[in-house]
Amino acid sequence: MPCLYITTNVSMEGVDTDPFYSEVTKAVASIVGRPQNLVMVVLKGSIEIVFGGNKEAAAYAEIVSMGGITKQVKRKLIATVGSILHSHFSIHPTRFIFKVFDMQALPLPSKL
Repeated sequence: MPCLYITTNVSMEGVDTDPFYSEVTKAVASIVGRPQNLVMVVLKGSIEIVFGGNKEAAAYAEIVSMGGITKQVKRKLIATVGSILHSHFSIHPTRFIFKVFDMQALPLPSKL
């Protein structure tokens, strides 16, 4: 069950975010190989973010998934989510940081 969490300094007040949620949910489900009904997306706007010493539109995102993350998937997620943020909120891809975390990549704790 992938969870995509995005924070941005772009104001979401008065913005119809439904098209964004729809597009990004479909993209994440398709790329990670999970059904859309198992994808969670959290979007927080109007957060104080300074990137490169200025407050121009920027975003920080992270995705946590239980499996399904390979190097190719990671690259495609970064490119696709960056493109979606740019088209919906005018956040340039060079002002976007994306952390990708696969829960299955963690070693299981010892039972000793």
